[in-house]
Amino acid sequence: MVAAGILLSRIVGLIRQRVLAHFLATSDAADAFSAAFRIPNLLQNLFGEGALSASFIPVYASLLAREDRKEAGRVAGAVGALLALVMALLVLVGVLATPLLIDLIAPGFQGEKRLLAIRLVRILFPGAGLLVLSAWCLGILNSHRKFFLSYAAPVIWNVAIIVALIVAGGRQGQYGLAVIAAWASVAGSALQVLVQLPTVLSVARGLRPSLDLASESVRTVVRNFMPTFMSRGVVQISAYVDALLASLLPTGAVAALGYAQTLYTLPVSLFGMSVSAAELPAMSSVTGNAAEIGAHLRTRLDHGLRQIAFFIIPSAMAFAALGQVLAAALFQSGAFTRSDSFYVWGILAGAAVGLLAGTMGRLYASGFYALRDTRTPLRYAVLRVVLTTVLGYLAAIPLPGLLGIPNRWGVAGLTASAGVAAWVEFALLRRALNRRIGATGLDARFTGSLWVAAALAAAAGGGLALLFPRHQHPIALALAVIGVYGVVYFSVASALGVAEAGSYRRRLNRLWGR
Repeated sequence: MVAAGILLSRIVGLIRQRVLAHFLATSDAADAFSAAFRIPNLLQNLFGEGALSASFIPVYASLLAREDRKEAGRVAGAVGALLALVMALLVLVGVLATPLLIDLIAPGFQGEKRLLAIRLVRILFPGAGLLVLSAWCLGILNSHRKFFLSYAAPVIWNVAIIVALIVAGGRQGQYGLAVIAAWASVAGSALQVLVQLPTVLSVARGLRPSLDLASESVRTVVRNFMPTFMSRGVVQISAYVDALLASLLPTGAVAALGYAQTLYTLPVSLFGMSVSAAELPAMSSVTGNAAEIGAHLRTRLDHGLRQIAFFIIPSAMAFAALGQVLAAALFQSGAFTRSDSFYVWGILAGAAVGLLAGTMGRLYASGFYALRDTRTPLRYAVLRVVLTTVLGYLAAIPLPGLLGIPNRWGVAGLTASAGVAAWVEFALLRRALNRRIGATGLDARFTGSLWVAAALAAAAGGGLALLFPRHQHPIALALAVIGVYGVVYFSVASALGVAEAGSYRRRLNRLWGR
């Protein structure tokens, strides 16, 4: 249900990005909007689905498992009230400090481009505060095993932006259209919260907003919040480091990075976030002695890792081999040209390096949070950011010149270097958790089979793409190529004895009544 909700919202999100690409492409306005959107979005990611989920859900789900609903309602109300107060203050500070934030996140912006980015950030900040409250709704609903609504709710936010762009697109210049899209984002944020509130109030009976810190459970959430805030925060900082370095590259680098991120975060959300989000309340509800808890966590982790790898490995291969086909299908329209699709492909290929490590690392971090250990993931996340910063600078700024290639391609080096850092963090997380609960991880034969299946599927899909005429419509080409890719991948994986391939095939057969 998590994956279904995320898939629905991401599909509409891709439509939103396609509409943005149609009107803004890789212009100065697109760069300004992409950079501006990152700043308040950081607020949402830090306080919302990241730190809040990791600190709140384990405590709240544990209370529900013990059937202490009165205390659960008190915790939910106190956390909601504290969150609203903190968000109001941070939004105010953020609006006042926007020029300084722009200088930090996009020091390469000058003149009208910088002024537009400042205006956009000031518009977007209140919407980000509302989206943090949406994440509070998500934590409550997930703990009650109500997964679909909270992950499908962003559909209404995306629709608000899409409608605004389409209505105003023919009558506004690119700068004016970016401002309209920002206001639509704020309206969509409010709608996203409102659509979840009725269900939240129905499942969390006894919820009363208050600034009550007398409860030990509330204090536990507050104590755990800062380490998880910092842990998830440094991961977000790595993305901001990429944006900062991209702003130093020629025009279009920031926007192209944003388009690529829309694509490569899709499988992370569908198959990484969905598994981790579903497992966190389940792992947090486990009771028993240390050996029983460890055995349960090992079982859930190994199952989750196999689920993630089955879909992330072919996703990484598709980005590396067929990224231009995907980028063209989603974005090639209006001002967004074939050469822009090729540019985004290079960034996607770099992102493929760390795609598997990043998604599996998220699941291992959830294992630590279920054990109420928020500090271990923080240490390794800090190391990841340091590596991302150092390697990202080297790959983006001096390396293109040393290789004799245009410096605009430094943005592809950013995503590749971030992938290397993700593998280091993943290895450290796995080693530390295995020491506590016993050996976990993927079988070498299993992962080898998946890579073989993905490579053969890429060869089949790429060969088909070469047979199509150059003027073929990008969407038709992508449907044919990805269709062949998927069929070959599942067929080869099944032939190699991968149990998940047969399991999903049986589910599809049942779905179609066969």
